[in-house]
Amino acid sequence: MATFGIAIAGLTAMGASSSQTATALAVMLFGYGVLSIGLSVWLKMPISVVWSTPGAAFLASSQILGLTFDKAVGAFLVSSLLILLTGLWPALGKLVAKIPPQISAAMLAGVIFPFVVATVHAGVDYPLLILPPVILWLLLNRFIPIWASPVSIALGFVLIALSPEVNDISQGSFLPEFSFVGPVFDVAIILAIGVPLYLITMASQNLPGLAIMSGLGYQIPSGKVFRATGLGSALTSFFGGFGLNLAAITAALNADEHAAKDPSRRWIAASFGGVVYILFGVFAAPFAAFVLAVPRELLLSLAGLALLNTFAGSLRTAVSEDGLRLAGVATFIIGAAGITVLGIGGAFWALVVGVLIWLFTKKR
Repeated sequence: MATFGIAIAGLTAMGASSSQTATALAVMLFGYGVLSIGLSVWLKMPISVVWSTPGAAFLASSQILGLTFDKAVGAFLVSSLLILLTGLWPALGKLVAKIPPQISAAMLAGVIFPFVVATVHAGVDYPLLILPPVILWLLLNRFIPIWASPVSIALGFVLIALSPEVNDISQGSFLPEFSFVGPVFDVAIILAIGVPLYLITMASQNLPGLAIMSGLGYQIPSGKVFRATGLGSALTSFFGGFGLNLAAITAALNADEHAAKDPSRRWIAASFGGVVYILFGVFAAPFAAFVLAVPRELLLSLAGLALLNTFAGSLRTAVSEDGLRLAGVATFIIGAAGITVLGIGGAFWALVVGVLIWLFTKKR
């Protein structure tokens, strides 16, 4: 539920209509299902494909740009082609990996910061709707952390659904039209959305996903996976999809001993997960209609709760090394400031400034 809400917030911030939002969700879920099944069966490894929740949060935080959806789709397509190029040309992936993780994490923390703050504001403005999920999240995070976000977010949506804050769902209900969105390429928008989305996807999903799978004993052929997900992302972008990428946490769930005793058979769990994604795609539209009826500030507050652990981890990484602390802090501040310069959003400038400070201050 939380990832659905963040994805919907991201798409609407990019200028998508209700029908375009439903189409994008359905197409991405179908894409995740097909790729999870296809890659797992082909490689006989438990490979799970999802959308990037941090990437969706980045899109939602970029509403200040006031985009039309066709320009956003152009940026989505460029981001997807960069993933495909990474699979075809490994040197690009190595170049991205050279960016210090402290800077990438700081950029991600800056992107997520507005959501975390939204939880605080909504807790003050709507205490009966937001404080119970927050308290439940704290309790579950102490004892069964893996369930903390989904259960508390579910409680939040139930409380909101029972409150008078929800708009008339019948006015916003819709079915996906699966209409083609012609991409419009704008250099400023590509730099503001496409390039940061690619870097966030690589830094927060693809590279950690490869590392997690390696730790579990699976040497994923990254070139094949990036080519498949990059091509799949490019195809779905014509319907509003903002990306298909290797899962990180979900991948671990399908690749450990709980999925199957025999490691050589754990690909079956990931394949079954693909079937579940496809079923979710069938019912994506009515759920999207409900989420779109929720006031934006409440939706962002629940998203902030879901992203709190990600924010904490990113902030910890950003300041983890003395020599990179200044670059990390500067990257975080610029990313969180919500600025726009020359029509390009703060995430791009945060990355540029962070890399420049790192290059200037690092020891020769």
